[in-house]
Amino acid sequence: MSEKIILVTGGTGLVGQAIQRVIQTDGKSDEKWIFVGSKDADLTNLAAVKTLFENHKPTHVIHLAAMVGGLFHNMGNNLSFLRKNMHMNDHILQTSYEFGVKKVISCLSTCIFPDKTTYPIDETMIHNGPPHPSNFGYSYAKRLIDISNKAYHQQHGCMFTSVVPCNVFGPYDNFNIESSHVIPGLIRKLHDEMAKVGDPAKQDFTVLGSGKPLRQFIYSLDLAKLFIWAVREYNEVEPIIFSVDEENEVSIKQVAEEIVKAFDYKGKLSFDVTMSDGQYKKTASNAKLRKYLPDFQFTAFSVAIQETVDWYKENATIARN
Repeated sequence: MSEKIILVTGGTGLVGQAIQRVIQTDGKSDEKWIFVGSKDADLTNLAAVKTLFENHKPTHVIHLAAMVGGLFHNMGNNLSFLRKNMHMNDHILQTSYEFGVKKVISCLSTCIFPDKTTYPIDETMIHNGPPHPSNFGYSYAKRLIDISNKAYHQQHGCMFTSVVPCNVFGPYDNFNIESSHVIPGLIRKLHDEMAKVGDPAKQDFTVLGSGKPLRQFIYSLDLAKLFIWAVREYNEVEPIIFSVDEENEVSIKQVAEEIVKAFDYKGKLSFDVTMSDGQYKKTASNAKLRKYLPDFQFTAFSVAIQETVDWYKENATIARN
């Protein structure tokens, strides 16, 4: 059996680090895993991508690298999100084709689905209407991966596919207040508030927005296991949603309360209703995933939050802040 050489772009980020951790116990002797980050190659530069592939000669690629950010970061930078992601994605897919890569799995997101839609959303609905205006640049760049995958398959027979995770969180996330997603942003905010204001009676943990929007969150280690499964077993060009079950959807208020519990925070929790909520919900169906993996066990949300908070408390000085 020939060796699989699996190149993971964005390999030093949230999901890449989780895959590295899972592979330590779930690796196979015929697999060689290579994790590269932005320091190893600028994926917006085609020559750099070709050099990367020449050096590693991958047979499989997990393409995680992307310019990403939360609601407020997206709203002011749609052109940057569009152009950078389009360039990276095109360079990875075209170079994979030229080097005869057997399978490419790219990472999409549930936030690229149409703004006006019916719920739950499923894999067939990605292109059914414009995305939410707050992140249209990122969304269209990601949607183009699905279009490209189908075109490469039609014209060249390539097995290029994509997975669509719901909101991911965990150790090694981006904890920068300006550009992070909601969970790491709130963890960082509460961590800083507790460090700055010693007296719990004077502490105020303020969450932007009403706290009412609903989200499905997947722990990075669970997502890592699913990516590894996809490399080994998933052979459809059509995308597949990687999400927790619909009944595991939580409100932003519940997220904040779990973070409060994980920190054992005794101060005030408040919500700034003058700030935007973004989309109210993005409920995704994981029915397709459940057909393949009916017994897959997701980590309990409270456990995953506690592990993430514990990791941040131990690694705050070296985390992406």
